[in-house]
Amino acid sequence: MNPIHQNRRALSATEIVTQLTQLNGDAAQGWKLIEGALEKTFPFANYHETMAFVNALAWVAHREDHHPELAVSYGHCTVRFNTHDVGGISASDFHCAAAVDALLKP
Repeated sequence: MNPIHQNRRALSATEIVTQLTQLNGDAAQGWKLIEGALEKTFPFANYHETMAFVNALAWVAHREDHHPELAVSYGHCTVRFNTHDVGGISASDFHCAAAVDALLKP
């Protein structure tokens, strides 16, 4: 089992706000709390770039054994993380969101 999944639990509202602030950094942009999930839309110039991102994200999700909901379109992909088995947002969601962001850092 991935260590991030051990003792997994739903985070409190305060913990979510704290971790969301840390995840988004000083810009306070990007990941948002929408309908009980962490959500972010990633824009791309074309379908090829979008699909390359989706394939890389799929590899990360498989490695972490934590799979987001995806909405894939020509020039963007919306990613949603929540932890169904705890009925909320867990540390796993923030860990995976950060790993997805890292895919696009130079």
